[in-house]
Amino acid sequence: MADIQALLAALDVFSQTPDKASLERANSWLQDFQHSPEAWATCNVLLLSPDAPPTARLFAAQTFRSKVTYDLHQVDPQELPALRDTLLAALQRYHTGPRTILVQLCLAVSGIALQMPSWSNPVQQMIDSFGRNPATVPTLLQFLALFPEELTNNTKIPVTDDEYRERSARLLTENSKQILGLLSMYIQADGVTHAVQTQIFNCLLSWLKAGEISTTDLAETVLFPYAFEALASDELFDIAVDVISELIHETQEVDENMGVIQLIVPRIIALKPQLLKYQDEPEKIKGYAHIFAEAGETYRVLLLQHPETFFPIVEAIGECSAYHDLDIVPITFPFWMRLAQNIGKKAAVSPLFLDAYRALMGVIIRHLHFPKDPNALTGQEADNFRSFRHVMGDTLKDCCFVLRTDTCLLAAYQMITTALSRGAEATTWQEIEAPLFAMRSMGAEVDPNDDGAVPKIMDLIPLLPSHPRVRYAALLIVSRYSEWINLHPQYISFQLQYISAGFEDLDPEVCAAAGQALKYLCQDCKQHLVDFLPTLHTFLGSTGSKLVQDDRRQVYEAIAHVISAMPMERAAESLRTFSLDLLAKVHSLANQSTIASKEELIDVCNALENLEKMLQVVQSFGEELPAACRNSCEEAWAVFDGFLVKYGSNYDLAERTTRVLRHGITLFSSSAVAVAPAVVTRMSQAFEATGFPSYIWIAGKVIGRFGNEVDQTLRRSFEDVYDRATGKVVSILQVKSPGDIPDGLLALVIQLIALAPDIFFQTATFPLAFRTSMAALSLVQTEVVFAALDVFRLVITHDCLAQDQTVFEKDGFELVGYLLSGLVGDFPEDSTAGVVSIFRVISAVWSSQLLAWLPSLLQGLPTTVAPNQTKTQFLSDVTSAINNRQFDKVKYAILSLTRASRKARDRRRVGP
Repeated sequence: MADIQALLAALDVFSQTPDKASLERANSWLQDFQHSPEAWATCNVLLLSPDAPPTARLFAAQTFRSKVTYDLHQVDPQELPALRDTLLAALQRYHTGPRTILVQLCLAVSGIALQMPSWSNPVQQMIDSFGRNPATVPTLLQFLALFPEELTNNTKIPVTDDEYRERSARLLTENSKQILGLLSMYIQADGVTHAVQTQIFNCLLSWLKAGEISTTDLAETVLFPYAFEALASDELFDIAVDVISELIHETQEVDENMGVIQLIVPRIIALKPQLLKYQDEPEKIKGYAHIFAEAGETYRVLLLQHPETFFPIVEAIGECSAYHDLDIVPITFPFWMRLAQNIGKKAAVSPLFLDAYRALMGVIIRHLHFPKDPNALTGQEADNFRSFRHVMGDTLKDCCFVLRTDTCLLAAYQMITTALSRGAEATTWQEIEAPLFAMRSMGAEVDPNDDGAVPKIMDLIPLLPSHPRVRYAALLIVSRYSEWINLHPQYISFQLQYISAGFEDLDPEVCAAAGQALKYLCQDCKQHLVDFLPTLHTFLGSTGSKLVQDDRRQVYEAIAHVISAMPMERAAESLRTFSLDLLAKVHSLANQSTIASKEELIDVCNALENLEKMLQVVQSFGEELPAACRNSCEEAWAVFDGFLVKYGSNYDLAERTTRVLRHGITLFSSSAVAVAPAVVTRMSQAFEATGFPSYIWIAGKVIGRFGNEVDQTLRRSFEDVYDRATGKVVSILQVKSPGDIPDGLLALVIQLIALAPDIFFQTATFPLAFRTSMAALSLVQTEVVFAALDVFRLVITHDCLAQDQTVFEKDGFELVGYLLSGLVGDFPEDSTAGVVSIFRVISAVWSSQLLAWLPSLLQGLPTTVAPNQTKTQFLSDVTSAINNRQFDKVKYAILSLTRASRKARDRRRVGP
């Protein structure tokens, strides 16, 4: 009784408005209770008690379902029949509801049926117990609808594949004809209500989805015509749509089901007039669209073989595609895509299908039109429509596949020229923009050598009205067709003029489109644009300051693509020219005597971003630098060094500067070794002063590039940054959480282990670095955990550690604890292999220590994520592997631990 009172008190917490801690305590208590063996009896009392609150009875039913899934091993096999009978009695008691309790009880009975081979025919017993009395037939139908779903979908039930195959055949397959007969009888029963008919169809749908109902057997029952007749009933329409769609789907093996298909298709075609009848009822049209689309997809081979019979289905789908409700239109898209794929495999098809795709193309372009009222779509509606336009664009590509791209492009071109011919006053911008968008979507299918449709489109662009939405669409066409323009360079000059005009538009989206167009034009046509580089430099000088940063960055990226196509000497000179413009801003701010304003800081931050983008595109000139770059490394570092001295404590500027330095290392390659010690020293001092992780990230990159150099000044800088960075992180951890460990430190450590192990292992900093890296294992950031595991894999396998094991013998206990906690906690799934590698070495080299550490470490793991039985088994498996010197078997112990822990965590996530 005390358990019941505690349970009721815990449940009562959720009916109040408690604090988060109270909710978590109550939830944890309820989960622990659900796992306990005592829950069986307690929940039985609650379920059968008329005085128990509704929430308590529902919780009891949920607990039965959960325990049947996870904890049936707690019940003596001799007691299983009694448990089953208890649940059947509860079903009788709750046959009138509530439905929530009834569903949980049905699921529990289903779980017992699967796990109790001695229960020879659960379906027959349920029919005998609940199918004779009209009052309990709904309970039987609820069970029969849930039964195949639970057996098929609940993979948590602990049965082997062989056991499942054998038992499901006995429970489902052997009963399928009986279920058809039962449902046929009920659907014709006198006084049967729509509610019961809905249950009958739900049950039929469930058994169809499970693949247990033969379509041939179904077609011979009254259920087959009843499903189509039910479409006339508002109450049964939705479930009838689902049943018919699933029936069609189950006949996808057309050769085996031709007899049934011959019965289905006439009934489907007979539904076509309903599209006109219910044209003002979107929900009805949606249902018919599902049926027609399913039939079209399933029978698409037959459509092509026998268009004289099946083509009305294509016509019906076309009508659904043309419907005004854009929630319904995409139901048809998978059909058009798959039919196009089938058409592509045939040498010739009926002209009917070509006409269907021509009509579809016109329909889609009409759907692409923005509303005439600009305010008709607001907020999320506008975003959804924009996204859906791209989905419709994919269907236009299907049209290209069937009709050929040039045909589709010319059709869209004709729509625009027809609209323009009517004059500006008689033409809306939507009539121009929609075909332009279509051209952009179809651009992915354009042949770069096309000399028919695309030249007409290019010649059309200058004739378009200057409306922002039209100009935006036209600029994106330039972006999409840049590969074609590369093979037709005579269009480049005009395109640059059009793009330049786009930058002057007051609409920010047009400017952004101009930036994108310039980027792709320069990327794909770079060899043709070399002579235009002075023009682009002038453009930046005159117009660049007027652009927003996103657009300006795209311009610099575009210029970098052109530079990358130039001969090396000219490329170096051009890169120097553009870079000096940007570095001048950095140098000016560094030497400015007055305090920089916010606007000045933003301007320099943008300049650094633009320089980063250019260097990212150009990458490197190779080991031998061109003459124009010979002294640039020292000159550039002098600018950055002075800048960091003054503004290195500004986080945004530090991030931007270090990103540029990262690409500078790549650009200057081995030539940067001259400034490498100074760079590492500055990074070390800056990190010590600020704690910004980007500084040690760059130091790690320098070590990674020059770690093999023997220059003593450089190696002293490595030791300095190792000591300072580790000390700084230790000081950070004294006042903050481990979440503040910068992942840059781990990257630096990895580089030191690989390239400077003498520095990493043989200095007084090593113990601190070891402990700091351990703290990183407690974080939830995936990349940090992987980096920390890499650190320890490298450390414990390194010869230097074998020579001095003091650190591991002191801190190994804590390391193993972190590894175990992470395995049963927040380590990412893919990290298990790394943990296995570390554990295998520890078990081989430090066997006695590991066996001494494990009992107390395992005891400290929460039973909620590592049940006691799992801990015991893990300790036994590891001990056996070590004692038998079969260290590879440690892997299987760890895998078993992680599987059991994941199962326990998954169960708790489901909740009480």
